[in-house]
Amino acid sequence: VQLVESGGGLVQPGGSLRLSCAASGFAFSSYGMGWYRQGSGKERELVAAISSAGGVTNYADSVKGRFTISRDNAKNTVYLQMNSLKPEDTAVYYCRRMGTQNWGQGTQVTVSS
Repeated sequence: VQLVESGGGLVQPGGSLRLSCAASGFAFSSYGMGWYRQGSGKERELVAAISSAGGVTNYADSVKGRFTISRDNAKNTVYLQMNSLKPEDTAVYYCRRMGTQNWGQGTQVTVSS
């Protein structure tokens, strides 16, 4: 199993980023997927999750209306579109195969002017 995140970087407040997580080594379309984040000195928290077929999503209250999770089962990839970014969104973002301990290596998102 391999999960590889990409798309992180430095962005100004109010800006946007799109994270991608490319999955391999398992039947991607059979699993829910999630995006988590961990800020410096903080617990890792669930940001967004999506069901195996993509029909059900849920979000942390702190990102509702700003972030959108989606997936392309043909490409074995899950995405996190992040808009209206705030400094408090700064964290390492991880994708996870839900219900397992399969995690990606993380991608750093820094929101700063």
